[in-house]
Amino acid sequence: MRELIVGTRGSKLALMQTNKIIERLRKAGVNHPIQIKEIETRGDRTLNLPLSKLAGDAFLQEIETQMIVQSIDFAVHSLKDVPLQMPHGLMIASIPEREDIRDAYLAKNHVKLNDLPTGSVIGTSSLRRSAQILAKRPDLKVKWIRGPIDSRIEQLNQGHFDAIILAVAGIKRLGLGLDLITEYLPVDTFMPAIGQGALAIECRTEDRELRKILRLINDESIELVVHTERLFLKQFEDREKEAIAGYATIEAGEIILHGARLTADGKTVMNQKAKGKDSKKLAESVANQLKKQSVAKLVY
Repeated sequence: MRELIVGTRGSKLALMQTNKIIERLRKAGVNHPIQIKEIETRGDRTLNLPLSKLAGDAFLQEIETQMIVQSIDFAVHSLKDVPLQMPHGLMIASIPEREDIRDAYLAKNHVKLNDLPTGSVIGTSSLRRSAQILAKRPDLKVKWIRGPIDSRIEQLNQGHFDAIILAVAGIKRLGLGLDLITEYLPVDTFMPAIGQGALAIECRTEDRELRKILRLINDESIELVVHTERLFLKQFEDREKEAIAGYATIEAGEIILHGARLTADGKTVMNQKAKGKDSKKLAESVANQLKKQSVAKLVY
């Protein structure tokens, strides 16, 4: 029986996510031996820059290179880290059940976001999160923070920040304890990143045997909504520099897409919502409405 090699970053979260996917494959009846290979990426090494300054494939390039040369067979990624344009010969083969899409607000002594004193410092590595925090609390200071989730929590505990913003999904997958979360930020006013909470399993397009195996744990409804979200993001040419957020759901057989576009300082917030059955048309419609609202006011 063929042995499968899965490549992953060496962070606790990446390893936890990879092991959960292996567990899902086992429950689906996959008996192939599966070996885990840890791979350090440029994003892991470059901790002195905010994520917005790194290339879109900062956490994938080295892993994808090893997949192309067949040193590994597949990889598990956080979907929000996966660029819209896939390298030639590679594809997203499966998207399993999605975790919580919300962002979590963690603060020292569990001080609520509305109660933080003016001038308090919030740590985040995301332009989207920074813009949405400033939109709600322009009197606060936002400072970029890098490193694995457990490292960021430690930086909060050491007093480097008054509060930090993390994805709920990462906290849940690491099993760090939901008591760490001061507030769950509501998606209607604090929209998540495109694909947040979802995992993407990537493999070589030509590997039909493996693709068939990975499809065993694919969730078609989640695949559809995150595909819609990624089509929405694709409509923005400067998406690496803009504060773009959004999420989709399915209700009564229709896709409902929520999208947001913000200026970097949070002073201009644009929201749109629409529903339909065609992912591409829906994504284009919501994006076009956002562009019409205030193209000239965007600050990069």
